[in-house]
Amino acid sequence: MKNSIVVAAALTAGVSASLYGESNLNHTCQLVPDYLSCSADAVPSKADSCCVETYGGLFLQTQFWDTYTGLESQGQLLPADSWTIHGLWPDFCNGSYTQYCDLTRQYDPFPSPNTTNGLPNGTVVPPYNGTDITAFVTPFGRYDLLAYMNKYWIGQNQKNWILWAHEFSKHATCFSTFDLPCYGPQYVKHYDLVDFFETTVKYFLRLPTYDWLADAGIEPSNSTTYTLKKMEKALKREYRATPYLGCSGPRYNATAAGAGSLDNGRTELSEVWYYFHAYGRPQDGNSVPVEQTGKSSCATTKGAIKYYERAANAVAGGSNSTAPGQYRS
Repeated sequence: MKNSIVVAAALTAGVSASLYGESNLNHTCQLVPDYLSCSADAVPSKADSCCVETYGGLFLQTQFWDTYTGLESQGQLLPADSWTIHGLWPDFCNGSYTQYCDLTRQYDPFPSPNTTNGLPNGTVVPPYNGTDITAFVTPFGRYDLLAYMNKYWIGQNQKNWILWAHEFSKHATCFSTFDLPCYGPQYVKHYDLVDFFETTVKYFLRLPTYDWLADAGIEPSNSTTYTLKKMEKALKREYRATPYLGCSGPRYNATAAGAGSLDNGRTELSEVWYYFHAYGRPQDGNSVPVEQTGKSSCATTKGAIKYYERAANAVAGGSNSTAPGQYRS
């Protein structure tokens, strides 16, 4: 869960298709400059909001390091030698964010939080009770995309499609460039989902976290421990900016090794967020890495962090894994 300021979404169910005032013209984006998001030009008065992100221009491609899926018996497995996709998020330029911006495109069965601003006074996000959203993608013939997502965009204790639906509903609906009028008068229902999923995968493919860490000698282990600074350095060397590393598990000063320490960071590596701006539409992939805006939740003490192996029965192919049943969240 992101620990940032949540900005209230001023949008409710029943709002017409346009969230940001765009027309239904063909937004080809051939007639406008590719302004950089979060620049002085990336505002609706100067830029087409379908062609430049004018609402939330600080983007994050986020990834998980999970050690199990909880649905191994159903064949839902983690990929070998790779982190997995969490999502693609559009923060505001100051690092705050909004969520569930268009309740007419709400496909999340378990909204989290369940209001648009995360507070009791926010607009309630109604749970989705419809079909598996895979059915929205298959009419476009994107079986290759679905196969990739089912390999690298993996849910934990829930079907994969539920994670995809959550990410689309909570985050994709808050991009100006994924707003429905941006697709013009020939829009086919649910193409915006395909577009978002393709874009998320595009950025994930550029960010091989597992390989970058391994190149620095940082590999999953149930015995070796690692240092936050070294992990950040390894990723910055490849990405050219320091991403956010997130940890779960016990706080360091609650462990035997950290007793009496003032370091209250978490000790089990579990996620990474890569921040960037983009020229033009984020869909086009013209990104510029930027430094993380917050502070890692991981412990900073030398050798405090564990990067656990996965359970053997949780991995397709059985690599980077330990004995079955040794699950760690």
